[in-house]
Amino acid sequence: MIDIDGTGVFLGLDVGKNNHHGHGLTPAGKKVFDKALPNGEPQLRAVFDKLKAKFGTVLVVVDQPASIGALPLTVARDAGCQVAYLPGLAMRRIADLYPGEAKTDARDAAVIADAARTMPHTLRSLDLADEITAELTMLVGFDQDLAGEANRTSNRIRGLLTQFHPSLERVLGPRLDHP
Repeated sequence: MIDIDGTGVFLGLDVGKNNHHGHGLTPAGKKVFDKALPNGEPQLRAVFDKLKAKFGTVLVVVDQPASIGALPLTVARDAGCQVAYLPGLAMRRIADLYPGEAKTDARDAAVIADAARTMPHTLRSLDLADEITAELTMLVGFDQDLAGEANRTSNRIRGLLTQFHPSLERVLGPRLDHP
């Protein structure tokens, strides 16, 4: 569980490809930040530094820690902020408790920030080991995708050979999986 004692501002980030939306809340629930942020290191660093200077400890919480969420997390960690992750299923369940049905970046960022402030048990820690695990999981998934594609291609070739030239398939079929 994430320790939120001493946190000056909870910054929920709904991350996106081109820009992110940030929503900052004090421990009392007062909104202190609510803007779209460009997906660039200098802009993110400026926001994190400004919030740290004004409120002290900043807890940055994202909804996607890998891929598009990696840059804001890295910059936040480098700027001295605490970082955490709100898993997608928890995010959706918590969002259902809030009024309104429209899914907007601003609403999602507000839900993330409020969940971090009021329900810290829903957050997951993002240690460097977690990042390495996420990268390895992505690489293994890529490897599995390639293996599956090679298998599908081999089966397709076998099927076509069986359909048009069965005797050629008997000769080449067992060799399709080897160089």
